[in-house]
Amino acid sequence: MPLQPTQPLTGLPFEGLQPGRGPWALRELVFPAPLAILVLAPHPDDFDAIGLTLRHLHQQGHALEVGVLTTGASGVEDGFAGAHDPGSKASVREAEQRESCSFFGLPAQRLHFLRLWDDAAEEAADRARLQAWIAERPADLLFMPHGNDSNRTHRRTCETVCAIAATLQLQAWACLNQDAKTLQMRVDLFHEFGEEEAAWKAQLLRFHRSQQARNLRTRGISFDARVLELNRRAAQALDTRLPYAEAFELMRIGAPRAIP
Repeated sequence: MPLQPTQPLTGLPFEGLQPGRGPWALRELVFPAPLAILVLAPHPDDFDAIGLTLRHLHQQGHALEVGVLTTGASGVEDGFAGAHDPGSKASVREAEQRESCSFFGLPAQRLHFLRLWDDAAEEAADRARLQAWIAERPADLLFMPHGNDSNRTHRRTCETVCAIAATLQLQAWACLNQDAKTLQMRVDLFHEFGEEEAAWKAQLLRFHRSQQARNLRTRGISFDARVLELNRRAAQALDTRLPYAEAFELMRIGAPRAIP
């Protein structure tokens, strides 16, 4: 649902921002602390794709809780690290995510692997389990992929979380992040960064060795280089001061009516 161009945004953490005057630079916003932030990552590595935005918020003292919704096993090439079956491939990806989150500085107890949507017969049970998990973690701000995306799991994550938010009558803001497979989006919020931070992000992304290998073989470009190229293009489109940017569309979710 698009932002209304003449009405101010209401509710934490974006109280009073004027739609139509954005996009806003995250570095210039001062949020009340601490915010409760819930990151809904469709796959292991989606956390890392917006790692500098999340690091900025983490360093400001806001509390991050991360849910990785699926195993991402299909993204592991057969035989990588000796993995051939879905269970061992899931273990590979989860180990990579644990390593990257440890490097990030996220407390281990704030990283959760939900292993949803592996079996169509369990769809209703998975929806109920995700709803219960979200209900137990009231949040001021959510991060998740944009629904206008060619990746089915990204679309499903956005659609399911929005439906759960409506069921629970949550009132929170969602930051829908730009991904390499996002088809089209409006940019309301961005986090720009320079070469030093880009090097840190590249190191974070390289913990996902299975994705490094797969991207090099299938696309001829490493995973970290692919993500940073997306960030470079976003910065160029926004004409930011710094050469890279993570970009987001804002959406109010769970309220009885659309924002604001």
